[in-house]
Amino acid sequence: MSALSRYAPARSILAVVIGALLLAFGAIQAASDALNADAAAPGTLPRRVPAAFGLTVYRALDRIAPAPYVETTLARSALERGDVDDAERYAVRLPGSPVRDELLARIAAARGFHALAAEYYLAAPDPAAVAAIADALAQRDPAAGYALMSELRARLMRSATHPDAVAETDWAMGRLANRQAWRQIPGSAIQNAWLVRASRDFDRAVALAPLSQRYAVEAANQADLLGDRPRARDLFAHALAIDPSSADAVAGLGVVAWQEGDRAGAAALLERSRAIDPASPMVRALERDLKVSSR
Repeated sequence: MSALSRYAPARSILAVVIGALLLAFGAIQAASDALNADAAAPGTLPRRVPAAFGLTVYRALDRIAPAPYVETTLARSALERGDVDDAERYAVRLPGSPVRDELLARIAAARGFHALAAEYYLAAPDPAAVAAIADALAQRDPAAGYALMSELRARLMRSATHPDAVAETDWAMGRLANRQAWRQIPGSAIQNAWLVRASRDFDRAVALAPLSQRYAVEAANQADLLGDRPRARDLFAHALAIDPSSADAVAGLGVVAWQEGDRAGAAALLERSRAIDPASPMVRALERDLKVSSR
């Protein structure tokens, strides 16, 4: 018997094994495509593979060789179907991770347990989801929304998150602090405390993201609201240096000029800002200031 003849059965077995593996990998790929068909372009192959096929393959995988990506896919698929119990069954099998926390947060939210959902989103952490919950809370209690965002900021700082994400949280906190301030008695110590708190939050956002024109304008407006004109002028100038086409920054400088009695300078800055964007909120504010002073 030749050497080739002796190895023929082994080669046949190897070919069968390789063929089976290729079929298995193909089935898994097709199943993945089916479960993620919403992300595929209309008319493509993934759109034609039935979702039921994907579920069948992944459930078989879960029985044979459970793995985090399988459990995650099945949990997300169950959530999309609205089957919260099935989603939880897979999610709780995952090891502790942001993915697990995010899934459990979505499950809690689907069941109406919003406080629990917030805790899981904080643990993940998921800044966008926490911000959405905080905004919903602020509809009736801005201070509660502020407290939730403050906890998010602490979590982000502990996890060494990118400064931009922390800056966005600071900016959101400043806006919530202002919402709480306007619920207080005008001119009261409590109102002023919230306005000062908002100013600190906006200033932190500027410090963390010094190239953000939006944060600089917000901080400048807050400084102006608190009567700190030099600080407001510096921040509006900083915003203009970041973006020379910022109508808000130009008009903001005009507002400060008007407050300091420089009507001619304010009028010139109004014309300049109008040429950039006549619909800018700061342009409208400067227009109102100059109309009032002309009466």
